[in-house]
Amino acid sequence: MTYVVLEDCIACKHMDCVEVCPVDCFYEGENMLVINSDECIDCGVCEPECPIDAIKSDSESGLDEWIELNRKYSRLWPNIIEKGTPPANAKAMEGVPNKLRDLFSERAGEGS
Repeated sequence: MTYVVLEDCIACKHMDCVEVCPVDCFYEGENMLVINSDECIDCGVCEPECPIDAIKSDSESGLDEWIELNRKYSRLWPNIIEKGTPPANAKAMEGVPNKLRDLFSERAGEGS
C-alpha cells in the first residue's frame, strides 16, 4: 500500500505534503505533484497535510487511473523536497471539475 495524488491537486499544488514526507517521494509537474509508489513508505503523514484532500491511499477503490498517472510522472518529473509557492489562483481552482481533461500539464516542474 502507498499513497497517490489525485485530480484535485491539478492547478492547486499547495505542497504542504512535501515538507512532512520523511522519504522525499514527491515529484513536481508544472501544475501538480505525484508520489513515487516505489519510494513511499506508507506512513500517511502527507494525507492530512493536504488542504484540499487530494492525497488518498491506493487501497481505495477507483484509483487505478491515478495510480498509473503517479507512477508514470514520478519517473519523468524532478523530485521536490522543499515546499514551494502554490499558484496565485490555487484557492479559486479548488473543486473545479474535469481538471485532468482541461488543465493537466505533462510538463515538468522545477523540483528542488
